[in-house]
Amino acid sequence: MDKWKRLIALMALAAGIIALIPGRMDAMNGVSAKSAILMEQHSGRVLFAKDAYTKRRIASITKIMTAVLAIESGKMDDLVTVSARAVRTEGSSIYLRQGEKIKLRDLVYGLMLRSGNDAAVAIAEHVGGSVEGFVFLMNKKAAEIGMRDTEFANPHGLDDAENHYSTAYDMALLMQYAMKNSEFRRISGTKVYRAPAPPGEEGARVWRNKNKLLTGLYEYCTGGKTGYTKRAHRTLVTTASKDGVNLIAVTLDAPDDWNDHIAMYEYGFSHYHIANVSGKRIVGKITDPFYEGRLRAARDLQYPVTSEEENELRVNVYLLKPRAEWKEDPDRVPAAVGKAVLYLHDKAVDETPLLYEHKKEKSGENSFWDLFSFLGVRSDG
Repeated sequence: MDKWKRLIALMALAAGIIALIPGRMDAMNGVSAKSAILMEQHSGRVLFAKDAYTKRRIASITKIMTAVLAIESGKMDDLVTVSARAVRTEGSSIYLRQGEKIKLRDLVYGLMLRSGNDAAVAIAEHVGGSVEGFVFLMNKKAAEIGMRDTEFANPHGLDDAENHYSTAYDMALLMQYAMKNSEFRRISGTKVYRAPAPPGEEGARVWRNKNKLLTGLYEYCTGGKTGYTKRAHRTLVTTASKDGVNLIAVTLDAPDDWNDHIAMYEYGFSHYHIANVSGKRIVGKITDPFYEGRLRAARDLQYPVTSEEENELRVNVYLLKPRAEWKEDPDRVPAAVGKAVLYLHDKAVDETPLLYEHKKEKSGENSFWDLFSFLGVRSDG
């Protein structure tokens, strides 16, 4: 009996230790999705992951890529003539009519808010010349973004091809890329949109966003895209912002996706904040007489960290060794003369170019910088 008592005591002790691990263990156990990820938008840091690199069907979150290519085409004000192929597309629809002319911009809103498969085909034919040509552009863009475990076979995500898949991680990369575009952010975050009525009808088409997190379930949600097919099941990509922290959540095959996303966001917002190192303060610490007062950081250094990680941050500055001809003729100094690199646990996590300015600048004032250790300046010839 003593043996069993000791075993029970050890099990209780182990359970107690696990319970002390902050949030992450509970979040992992509580997410219903087969694959899930939580990513910080600026840095791409993964704050939470569950089987995030497994290839799965993605359904209508495919349309994020379709929207990106439409926006980047520069044709958003074009009038698109709706084809018979577009009208015959199965699944969710914005009820386009064959032969009607509608702005590409309106189609993108119908695509993102109402998940119109007919809109996806109409967009693909106009932007890519054909659906097949557009799919080529989709895969080319995926490669550019770094989506290594993704292949697109159509612009809408229907289960009509076996070679149409992605991963939670790749879809987060896509959303991170998309959110850099102001028009995509605006469309993704629109709750209600009114488009012109089809020919012969009065009034307007009114499209309400299917993203329930955006329209009422979660006050910090800023956008996203829903998805569902019988083979992919429920898929969802959303974004949320709170107190300067901008997050991306992705779930694949998730029976309880709304709550999955809320749980991941609450975990991220409660455990992480953005550490900011002022660019002015960085250059203000540089004492090299050639560069002193003449440098400007392209931007501040930023990275999401926990309170415990904050003390592990440091910055190194790397500068080109000044050349004799630069001192004789400052106009020959290149625009970028170095970089400042932010490290966490000896891993580089962010960097910014240091730019030379011919007009001497005043050094910055004390800032948040004082929370971090500055490890001097290195000159590289």
